[in-house]
Amino acid sequence: MTGVTASGGPDASAASAAAPGASAAGSSTSGSSTPGASAAGSSTPGSSTPGSSAPGASARGGDTPRRRGRPPRTEAAGTRDRILDAAREEFSARGYDKTSVRGIAKTAGVDSALVHHYFGTKEQVFEAAVEVAFAPAFAVRDTLLDGPVEEAGERMTRMIIGLWENPVTRAPLLAIVRSAVNNETAAAVFRRLIAGQLLRRIAGRLDVPDAELRAELAAAQLVGIAMIRYVIRVEPLASADAEQIIARVAPVVQGHLTGT
Repeated sequence: MTGVTASGGPDASAASAAAPGASAAGSSTSGSSTPGASAAGSSTPGSSTPGSSAPGASARGGDTPRRRGRPPRTEAAGTRDRILDAAREEFSARGYDKTSVRGIAKTAGVDSALVHHYFGTKEQVFEAAVEVAFAPAFAVRDTLLDGPVEEAGERMTRMIIGLWENPVTRAPLLAIVRSAVNNETAAAVFRRLIAGQLLRRIAGRLDVPDAELRAELAAAQLVGIAMIRYVIRVEPLASADAEQIIARVAPVVQGHLTGT
């Protein structure tokens, strides 16, 4: 009969067809689309497809992601110092065994490749940290015995106690000593630097028999006091006045250096 439409007939198709300019959600008619309409997932000319970006733009608000790897030369000194600070922090908190190059890099906010670039292995990072911590002592090592030899014990005692009393130099010293006590590799680094850079230089200025042994005994006296006062913190030594300690210990150190 005319005027009656069957399901799926021409009038039904016309009823279900989208008007020009409308879009069908996720579907299109028989592989074609109405002029001006866009299916979900397709794009009109000039728009970007998912995951693409306009020329010159980046995925994060137009900011170019920072390149990982070596910093510019202008940043090199600051980056190296930041790595050393992070290394001392990690060695102090975790000890040598539990500290990793990756952990140092994370604390410093750099890629681990930069740690290897500046220092090499973990052992070499530790050695660099020791050198920085003892830089004040290394700087004055050649003047320790320049004055009267009978006052060498006081000068040496005052220098070592002064390093520990200063909060700036105390923190890296604590990190190094704690690591050296618990790990043989760290102890070997510590021993090599202290013996080569400090004690042998002092011994070379002593005109007495067994000069190296004397210098080591003097150092042992001071290291022992530092361990008890600053690391283990045994009272009353931990709270004693620094000048009082120097007055009592300096004669003993002098005896090691020049006594009979």
